[in-house]
Amino acid sequence: MALAMASAMLAAGGQNQQGNVPDAPAPQQNIPSAPVPQAPSSTDSISGLASQAARGKATSSDSDETAAPAQPAPADAPQSNAPNPDGPPQAEPPYSPKTPEEAQNFLIHVPVNYVQIPVLVLDKNHGEVPGLQSRDFRVYENGERQHITFFSADAVPLSVAFVIDQSLPRDVMSAVNNSLNSIVGALTPQDEVAVFTYADGVTEQTTFTQATGDRLPAVLSRAKRAGEDMGTPQDMGGPFGRGPTINDVEVDPNLAPQRTNNGMIILPKEIHTLNDAILAAGDALKRAKKGRRRVIYVISDGKEARSKAHLSEVVRFLQTNQESVYATLVGESALPIEGYIDKFHIPLLPYDNILPKYTGATGGELAHELSSAGMQRSFGHIFDQVRTQYTLGYNTHLQVLDSRYRKWVVHVERPGLDVIAPPGYYPAATSLER
Repeated sequence: MALAMASAMLAAGGQNQQGNVPDAPAPQQNIPSAPVPQAPSSTDSISGLASQAARGKATSSDSDETAAPAQPAPADAPQSNAPNPDGPPQAEPPYSPKTPEEAQNFLIHVPVNYVQIPVLVLDKNHGEVPGLQSRDFRVYENGERQHITFFSADAVPLSVAFVIDQSLPRDVMSAVNNSLNSIVGALTPQDEVAVFTYADGVTEQTTFTQATGDRLPAVLSRAKRAGEDMGTPQDMGGPFGRGPTINDVEVDPNLAPQRTNNGMIILPKEIHTLNDAILAAGDALKRAKKGRRRVIYVISDGKEARSKAHLSEVVRFLQTNQESVYATLVGESALPIEGYIDKFHIPLLPYDNILPKYTGATGGELAHELSSAGMQRSFGHIFDQVRTQYTLGYNTHLQVLDSRYRKWVVHVERPGLDVIAPPGYYPAATSLER
């Protein structure tokens, strides 16, 4: 008891000497027990755990799941691609090109050897043969049979480049003009059409537009022309017997009538730039989307004169880009005797009809029509055939870099049927200087 009173007196004396109240005893802290080691679950990331250990961070406990969610950063806060310091390292997002030039540099070009053939099968009455299966066909490339990996009998959308001859005689041009409006009725909303005209040079009337839109009828109406006067000039003498002159000198010798030794007038050479027109149409058609059938449809008498492009060059271009030429022959070329001559390629005319060479080399077809009504029927008939052709696909056994011509032979294992298909192709796309 005395000892306790002495301690209290000493404590009071110390307080008086210091002039303040002594500090209260510090509260005891609840020190948690050491965490018990636990095996990581199967969903833990090994790399994430390693990164946390490297930064001295312990794994989160179950109580962390009930913590308040983190507040989103202000909208004007600077963004950073640095990894989250409180979590596993973030994977960098894939590179995304910013400009078309960068995108072109990062394109991966993979050569392929897949080839498709459009095939039309007709019976002895020239009617289409439906219901064939892939097992009915045999495809040979350069004499070696190919394994058919794709077969379809479904109708496909068309990309059609029309080529209209404007160098026809007046009566023939009038029949063509009256038939053009029926073109729209032979097409579907899934088709697209471009229109080219030619006489002395080529004009693109419209690039590809929807076949059933408002633009195509207006363009076809604009493509109508009166035609050419094809009468034989007569030697009447005087000022009508020669071209324009200045001081009795011909202004343009090319316009002056040419005469033989006995005084007969030689008709000037006509201009029919059909090769150039087909090449222009094929050049536009090669950009058609995949899955469309590429068709060049020509309405002409087939005459060719003074084109810059040669027939063999244009045919190779079409075979390279898998474009087929179909045609309605009009005028003199539509006469029955001319149709016979065209079929057997007998060059008996002053102007050889070159359209059979185009259709034969590209797997197309010809129609011979004299009247406007016949031309209209030919449009619908040919488009129906083109749309419902069989499509055969295979992987060629030849090297991709081999750019030589490859010959096709397609057989149907049924008697009495005719097969119309392109005779071959070039594997690498090329372009021509015009």
